[in-house]
Amino acid sequence: MNPQPWSETDILGPEESPFDNLASAYDAWFEDEGKLIFAIEVEAFRKILPSLPEPWLEVGAGSGRFAKALKIKTGVDPSAKLSAIARRRGINVFPGRGEERLFDEETFGTVFLIVTLCFVDSPVAVLQEAHRILKPEGKVVLGLVLRDSPWGQYYLTKKNEGHRFYRYATFHSYQEVTQLLEQTCFAVEKVISTLFQKPAKVETKETPLEIFSPDAGFTIVVAMKTPEESEKQTKRPT
Repeated sequence: MNPQPWSETDILGPEESPFDNLASAYDAWFEDEGKLIFAIEVEAFRKILPSLPEPWLEVGAGSGRFAKALKIKTGVDPSAKLSAIARRRGINVFPGRGEERLFDEETFGTVFLIVTLCFVDSPVAVLQEAHRILKPEGKVVLGLVLRDSPWGQYYLTKKNEGHRFYRYATFHSYQEVTQLLEQTCFAVEKVISTLFQKPAKVETKETPLEIFSPDAGFTIVVAMKTPEESEKQTKRPT
């Protein structure tokens, strides 16, 4: 189907997202302790935006903070309450999950997953669906807190303590992320690293680096869609 606006009265059905009960607290974080962290991450994304083909889609749009800041017009999210907040920010959010077939093939130029991959049930299924809905040579953009980074270890501790948000997260290493991308027919094109300040000690803005760094608290991976194996075989000369 082609993207069409949804209203706040649209519902997901009987299954609730665990984030529905946390929607207000989640969104408030961006105005409180997460304000400078968010600004640093947005600045890193802005380095790559000019190179990304349109139209854009954010999978796991949440309350629409990143979508609004980056001017992403369309999103998908399973939380009805977070989606309602995003719609009030002007984002056209579809109810659903990243692995669901909500759009026609080759609909989008870029699919964003910003701190989303760690919260999905099947990263492979989500990336496969992103591949399906991307145009040829479209791109997927991942915003990640990597498991082995200082911030990843910090959030892992919180997860193990039963933190209301992070208990649902499964953090990945950089190697695991690149393997997932290769497995789902994406080729890494660019990596941006930022958030080098220590957890709970973020005090100043940062300049993002166009390189992978294991010391970065936030990593952006840009990967281009490549043909699936079946498509490659049909294109081989006889």
